Amino acid sequence: MITKMTKYHFIILGRESEEFMTSLQNLGVVDITRSSKPIDDRSSQMIALGEEYKKAISHLGRINFTGDADLAAIEKKRAEMVIQPIDIKQLPQLVDEAVARLANEKAALSTTEKLLGQIQIWGDFDLDKINGLSQLGLQMLLYSCPKNKFSKEWEQTWPLSVIAEDDEKVHFAVVVPENETVKIPATNIVMPEKNRNELTQDIERIKDKILATKATLLNYKDMVPELEKAAHSNLSNLDIYLAKAAKGEESVDEISVYTGFSPVNEDASLCKELDNMGVFYIKEKATAEDNPPIKLHNNKFASMFEVLTGMYGMPVYNEFDPTPILGPFFLLFFAMCMGDAGYGILLFLIGFLIKKVAPGMAKLAPLVKVLGVATFFIGLILGTFFGINLYEASWYPEVLKKFIIQGKVMGFDLQMVVALGIGVFHICLAMIVKGICFTCAFGFRKTVSTWGWCLLIIGGIITAALSLAGVMSAQVTKIVIIVIGVISALGIYIFNTPGRNPLANIGSGLWATYNMVTGLLGDVLSYIRLFALGLAGGLLGNAFNDLGMMAFNGLAIPGLNFVALAIILVIGHALNLAMSCLGAFVHPLRLTFVEYFKNVGYEGKGKLYNPLTNNK
Repeated sequence: MITKMTKYHFIILGRESEEFMTSLQNLGVVDITRSSKPIDDRSSQMIALGEEYKKAISHLGRINFTGDADLAAIEKKRAEMVIQPIDIKQLPQLVDEAVARLANEKAALSTTEKLLGQIQIWGDFDLDKINGLSQLGLQMLLYSCPKNKFSKEWEQTWPLSVIAEDDEKVHFAVVVPENETVKIPATNIVMPEKNRNELTQDIERIKDKILATKATLLNYKDMVPELEKAAHSNLSNLDIYLAKAAKGEESVDEISVYTGFSPVNEDASLCKELDNMGVFYIKEKATAEDNPPIKLHNNKFASMFEVLTGMYGMPVYNEFDPTPILGPFFLLFFAMCMGDAGYGILLFLIGFLIKKVAPGMAKLAPLVKVLGVATFFIGLILGTFFGINLYEASWYPEVLKKFIIQGKVMGFDLQMVVALGIGVFHICLAMIVKGICFTCAFGFRKTVSTWGWCLLIIGGIITAALSLAGVMSAQVTKIVIIVIGVISALGIYIFNTPGRNPLANIGSGLWATYNMVTGLLGDVLSYIRLFALGLAGGLLGNAFNDLGMMAFNGLAIPGLNFVALAIILVIGHALNLAMSCLGAFVHPLRLTFVEYFKNVGYEGKGKLYNPLTNNK
C-alpha cells in the first residue's frame, strides 16, 4: 500500500539554510526540493506574518479543555460572550495576548491560593482597625513558634492573645507600643495585606477571568480554518511576489524556499522538532496534484518484492500499489521457469551465503531464499530434480508421483495447459483490479466499458467452465450467454463514454474490440514461456546428466571416471542454474510488466520517496 504523505512548506533565510538542511538530515524523514529567491522589506513582512499565523495555529492547536473540571462553566461563559468581528490579520496578536493573559492569571491564582493558605490560621480580621492602632501609638505583631517552646509566662509579660494552635505550632498576636521592642523567642510574621475573606474574593475573581480567557481561546480556536486559509493565501502571495522579485528587482538578502513531504505517521515528531528549530513552516495534507514521492508499506512477504515494483516505476499518489499481487505471481512464475526442485535447494543455500559473500546484497537474501523454497516445491510438482524426471525415477515414492503434473489434454501437454490457465487467470485478475481501482478513482460512469469487458471475458469463461462440467444445461447456458452478451455490449459499445454521441461510442467500442481480441490472444500465448523455460531447463539438466554418465561409463580408469562425472555435473548444472535464473528472472518480469500491467492499467509514473538523511 502507498503511505499517506503530509506536504510541508518551509521558508528559510539564506544564511540559515545550511543549518536547516543539516537538521533535516538528522531527522531523515523529509523528501525535499529547494529553490532560492531574493528577499526585501515587503517579502520580509509577509514572512513575519506567516510566522505569526503559524504560531497562532500552533497555540490554538494545543488548546484542549475537554479534561478541565470547569468545562461546563467555560462553555457557559462562552455562551454568554458577545463575539465581535475580528480581522484575521489581528487574530495572531489576540491569540498571543490571550495565551499570555491566561498564563499570568494562572500564576496570580497560584500565588493568591498560596497566600490564602498561609493566612488561614489568622482568620478574618479588619485591617483598617489594625492600622488604626497606630493613631493610639500602638502596633500589632504576629508570631509563630513551636508548641513545646511556647511559654504561658509570655502572657503575663506582654498583652498576648493566642489566635490558633495545632499539634506543632502556636500562633499568637501581641499589641505593644510602636517604639517598644518585643523580645519573644518566636518567629515574627509579616502582617498580611489582605484577610482571608478578601483573598477568597480575589481567588473567585481570578477564576472568573480564567474562565473568560479560556472561553475566548475556544472562540479563537473555531477560527483556525480561517487562519490556515489566510496562511496559505499569504504563502501563495509570497511565492508570486518572490517570483516577480527574482526577475531583477533590488533585494537585500535571499531566502530558501523548500517544499517537502513526510509520512503522516512522522507528523507529531517532525512538527515537534521543527517547532524547536523555530522554523517557519506550513503543513497540509498531500494530494495527487502535489505529486508527492511514494513510499510503499507492505507486510514482510510483499515488501521483498517492492524492488521489482521500483524497477518498473513507482505508482503515483492516487494509483494502487501493485506489489501485493506482483509478489505471489512473480514467485510462482519464477519457480515455474526454473522448474527444478534441485535448483530450488541450491537457491535456498545461496540465500544463506549472500550475507557472508556479498554483504552489499544482504537485503536480497530473504527474497532469494523464498524463491528457492518456491522453486523446490514447484519443481516437485513439475517432476524435475537436477534434470532427473521424477515421474520415471524408480526411487521416487509413488505417493509423491501423484502430485506431479503429467499427461495430455486434447493432445496438448498438461503442463502447457496449466501455464496458459494461469495466464488467463492472471489477466482476468488484472481486469478486475483495473475495474475496481478505476471505479474508485473516476467513478462507475467512466468505467462502464471496463466492467463490460470484465463481464464478457470472465463471465464467458465461468459460463463455459460450468457448462463443460455439466453443472449448467445447454438451455441455461444459452440464456446466460445471451444476458452476458447484451449487458456487455451495452457497456462496451453504447455507454463506454457517457455524454458522447452514441455513434462515436460504437466506433470507439469496435476499435477497442479489435485491440482487445488481438491483444488478449497474444497476452495469453505469452504465458507458454512458463512451460517452455521450465521444460528447457529440465532437458538441459538431463543432457548434462547423460554427458556425465557417458564419461563415467566410457572411462575405464577407476577413480578418473568419478572425477569426470563430477566435473561435468558441477560445471553443467552451474551453467544451467545461471541461465535458468536469468530466464526465470527476466521472463516473469516481462509477464508482469507487459501482460499484467497493460491489462491492469498501471503506469508507474511516480517518484520514489528519498528523504534527506545522513544514512545514505
